[in-house]
Amino acid sequence: SITGETVELLEPYLDMEDYNLETAKKVCGNVAGLCSWTQAMAYFYGINKEVLPLKANLALQEGRLAAAQMELNNAQIQLDEKQMELDQVQAMYDMAMKEKQALLDDAEACRRKMNNATALIEGLGGEKLRWTASSKNFQNQIINLVGNVLLATGFLSYSGPFNQEYRNLLLQLWKREMDNSKIPYSNDLNLTGMLVDNATVGEWNLQGLPNDDLSIQNGIIVTKASRYPLLIDPQGQGKIWIKNKEKNNGLQVNS
Repeated sequence: SITGETVELLEPYLDMEDYNLETAKKVCGNVAGLCSWTQAMAYFYGINKEVLPLKANLALQEGRLAAAQMELNNAQIQLDEKQMELDQVQAMYDMAMKEKQALLDDAEACRRKMNNATALIEGLGGEKLRWTASSKNFQNQIINLVGNVLLATGFLSYSGPFNQEYRNLLLQLWKREMDNSKIPYSNDLNLTGMLVDNATVGEWNLQGLPNDDLSIQNGIIVTKASRYPLLIDPQGQGKIWIKNKEKNNGLQVNS
């Protein structure tokens, strides 16, 4: 209830030199405290005059702070909601990217398979002619098999004692008889290739058998014919070959 007017009325008294607690005690005794109280109230009025606007401003700022805090809370709630939506969208995006990568990997694998298949088809296309020719050749071999076997068995059974020239003559005579009897055979028949493989011939050569056609034919007759062969061997080549060939089979030689 103190006003500025009241404080102005008090100022002349407050400024007096003897207006203090010690003088009041001498004059007033027990009520001297009123002197200090009036001084304190005047001082309080001056301080409170500055504090009241600050209090009002504080209340205003606290209200603004509360409003701002409420807005912040609402904004945080919205942010959390948007963050949740963003997380969901991010999860969907990650899943879509993962599916995309899987599709790209599948597409790349499919592309590689297609390229391999194309290369294989192109390669097989080139093999088609060879297979067709081989199939035709196999068919001819089946048709000519009886005649070829007949020539081979005749060669093994009857051509052993003769030289190369007479062996060829025998084959020509047999082919003429087979033509008359309409027995099919291969015109380009190679008896050596039919009766023995190249690996065996190479092994015979390492064992000492000469590499000429007559020696190879003699080796075939020795190993394939059912009769015991008689080798007329003035140079000893056949003897050396047989010794080396049968060395590991316990061959016994009578000198």
